[in-house]
Amino acid sequence: MAKYSRGEARQWAKESLVGCCGCVTPTFTADLSDLNEEAIRHDIRMEKRYGMSAVLIVSEAGTTLEEMARFCEIVADEAGDDLITVLQASQPTLAETVASAEDAARVGVDLVMPSYPLYFRPSTFDEVFDFTKAVASASELGLIIFGMDAFGFGRLHPSGFPIDLLERMVEEIPQVCAIKNEIGAPGVGGIAAVFEAFRDRVVVSDPQELNAPAWIANYGMRFMGTSNYETFAGEVPRMLGLLSEPSTWYEGMDLYWKLAPVRQANAAVCSNLTMGSGLVPRMHAKYQGWLVGFNGGPIRQPHMRISAAQMGILRRGAEASGLPVTDADDDLFYVGRNPK
Repeated sequence: MAKYSRGEARQWAKESLVGCCGCVTPTFTADLSDLNEEAIRHDIRMEKRYGMSAVLIVSEAGTTLEEMARFCEIVADEAGDDLITVLQASQPTLAETVASAEDAARVGVDLVMPSYPLYFRPSTFDEVFDFTKAVASASELGLIIFGMDAFGFGRLHPSGFPIDLLERMVEEIPQVCAIKNEIGAPGVGGIAAVFEAFRDRVVVSDPQELNAPAWIANYGMRFMGTSNYETFAGEVPRMLGLLSEPSTWYEGMDLYWKLAPVRQANAAVCSNLTMGSGLVPRMHAKYQGWLVGFNGGPIRQPHMRISAAQMGILRRGAEASGLPVTDADDDLFYVGRNPK
């Protein structure tokens, strides 16, 4: 059961979306035939331990539609009242995306963040709006709109996700309760424009922790996500808390600079992979989480292979930032902490 009643998603989100939303990627059994439930539950327990307030249920790791529903059920059950759960509604077609949202609502997920399929090639933003509204209509769950150019809409407008489109979504889709704001790269002009336009109406979040000081200081950003904050163990939630209080601002900035090595390693490896492929390197993110206690273990293809050299860069960055990095051999990442 969702944590709010019909028609209350936006108000609930304004009150409840505080803190950091990490990402949980499904782990499979060694033969890749089934979900590894204990490994998934381990990761949710780690999210709580590291101070996350919410978690994205990642759908880009080879799950079938039926497995995705089961994955959502496991995450929602283990999260309980301690974590807000968000479905990444990223399926190959609109029909499957709608079905996934329906399944998520049935098993107790709290919010939906729609994605847009690889072969969704709209000729107008009306089509983007209609797609989004169809996902919203699948359930009463609140929607987080993911505004960025990775979906290929930049050919329709330089921002990739114009303010006019967001305005229409906020005005005409009552379930829209938050905006994941990565609009207009390179630079932060587009991100600032979204804060200016919507910060008093819905929750606006720039998930990129490297930008956090600017938005906390100037727009009072209280929620960050969704992103693989597992990379930083529990330090991003702690940084958000410190930066949010004037009395601890400079302590928060000390922590910000302490995290520079892991941030730079992540940029050198993962950011370059994302820019070159248009895909999130989920296997690399899973390795970064494993370094600091998350399960690791098998995910299904297709995914970008992580090399020993990349592992070395990511491990050294985490160590240099003082994170609680395991001294276990990297080969154990492939097995995971709860093998089955």
